Order: sequence, then structure tokens, then C-alpha cells
Amino acid sequence: MRPIRIAINGYGRIGRCVLRSIYERGLHQQIEIVAINEPSDLETMAYLTQFDSTHGVFPGKVGRSDTSLLINGKEIAVTHASGIVDVPWADYKLDLVLECSGIYGKRQQLQQFIDAGCPRVLVSQPADGADEVDHTVVLSINNHELNGAQRIVSNASCTTNAVIPVLAELDASYGVDYTFLTTLHSVMNDQPMIDGYHHNDLRRTRSAMQSMVPVATGLARGVERLLPQLLHKVQAKAIRVPILNVSAIDLMVQLRRPTTVNEINSLFIQAAQRHPEIMAYSDRPHASIDFNHDAHSAVIDGSQTSTNEEGLVNLFIWFDNEWGFANRMVDISLLWAQRFEDS
Repeated sequence: MRPIRIAINGYGRIGRCVLRSIYERGLHQQIEIVAINEPSDLETMAYLTQFDSTHGVFPGKVGRSDTSLLINGKEIAVTHASGIVDVPWADYKLDLVLECSGIYGKRQQLQQFIDAGCPRVLVSQPADGADEVDHTVVLSINNHELNGAQRIVSNASCTTNAVIPVLAELDASYGVDYTFLTTLHSVMNDQPMIDGYHHNDLRRTRSAMQSMVPVATGLARGVERLLPQLLHKVQAKAIRVPILNVSAIDLMVQLRRPTTVNEINSLFIQAAQRHPEIMAYSDRPHASIDFNHDAHSAVIDGSQTSTNEEGLVNLFIWFDNEWGFANRMVDISLLWAQRFEDS
């Protein structure tokens, strides 16, 4: 199969991790990045590609020309448009654009990519509603439903990719009556470094690096959308914590029958063996930094598993919210490309 030709729209944390993942995994012969659209200037783009405070120095050669980013000598055309329609997408003869700006969640917005000459769009965030995209995909759960006729697909969120495979395993083995989960999420760029007039959510006007900040989350809707058997059985909250990267989910699940810590941990040891690309298991005494640059969607911390005699289970899930999710974007791009010929 020839290399798939992709563009990246929005070259922030996820966009840069996508590019880096393709090169670190040696996939640049299978995925050709032909264009990037990013409003920032090219000098800054090249610098932040080469030097990253979270993931380290890029393991390759980074340069630039007047209009291109150079990765190991390969030219990637760069535009600096603020609007979708201001980019000459059709000129690049793309197979797929990865929408990594985090701005667009409605079909009317995303359709602009299609109308401007992008045959397909993979979105790096949940859509505003199920009807806003042709499909929302989580690897190992429903990627078999990808097909060449779909044009706009969401890769869900980092937290959805982390928790959905875990809940699916529990539901298949025990049945899930109810779940409540709390995401402890590292800081994001919608928070200020110091208090400021930054957001209409007053909590997000507070310094990201001095406080834990509760924020709104649509995770429950995302879980129920992908696991409809759990409709009205999921509640979720999220708290931003003052670290640069790596997040965790504290998951409480009421199962339909009692179980033990050993049984639950054995279930996820086996799940990690079946799905090594997305899930891992450890019972070592961890801190969050241990999972920086970890490509899994979810790492079950078996040392934190607990149960009671009535089927209530508490699990702790680590995940690199940047690197894990960017790797899922790359995985889904490759899987979807296998279906393009069906269109």
C-alpha cells in the first residue's frame, strides 16, 4: 500500500506529538506528512518540534526553509491560516487531515475541510454530539466499524480512550450496574499560569500551577455514547492538577456480582496481554512521572485495586494524556487508511 498523505491542522501539544510519534515509531514511510497549518510562526514551530519540555529533544534533525518545516531533510509545507477555508487543502492531494487544533466540534465546521478538498477528517476531540461526526472511534472497542464511506471521524478524548477499554472488560466479565469516576488531569493550555481574566468558568481564571482546579467534563456522555449499555449508569468529574503531563482516573464501579482483588487484577493482566498496544498493567509503587511518554491508552495500577464483598470495585488508571492519545491518532489513521479503497 502506498503511503497515506496527511496534513495536521493545529500544531500544538497533540499535533506535535502526532508528528513525533510517526517518526519515533518509524512510520514515516507509511504516513507522509505533507502539510501543517498552524497560525504561529515557522521559527517557533521548528524550535518547539526540536525541544520539548515534556517529551525531550526530538530524536532527529529539525530545520526550516521560508515556507516549510524540515524533518530529517523531508519538506513539510506550512501555512499560517486562522480559518479552515484559507488553506489550499486540495493542492496537497491528501488522504486525511488530522484536526488537532481542538477548536472544531460541529459538523458544520468540520465540513469546511471536506468542501475545501480534504477527503477525510480525523478529529482529536469528542464531537459536540453523536450526529456531528460519522463515527467516534476508540481502538479495540469499535475500530472495526471504520469504513471508507465515512468522512468525519472523532478519535474521542484521551480520558475516553483510557476508561472505555477498562469498563468494557468489566462489563463483559461481571456486568456493570453503576460507575463513578474522577479524572485527575494535568494542566492544559486553557488555564493561566497566574490568576487572570482567562475563562468564563471562574475556576479556570485561577493559576494552573498553584491549585487543583475542578472543571466540567463530558466524559460520562462519551462513555455512554460508546458503551450504550451503560446509559444512565455513569457519572464523572474532573480535576486539573498542577503537573505538566500524565493523568489518572480513579474509577469506582458497582459490579453485578462480588469479586476479589486478585480476580480483578488477573482480568487486567490478561487484557493487557490481549491488547498490548493500548493497555498495560503494573503493581509497582508508581508516581505519575513514570508514565511520561508512555504510549498506552491506559495502565492499570494493580497496587491500588480494592473491592468489598458486594461487588464494589475501585481501580486506578494512569495515562499519558498527550503521548498516548497522539499514538491513538496515528493508529486510527493507519487503520482507517486500510478502508479508504472501499469508498
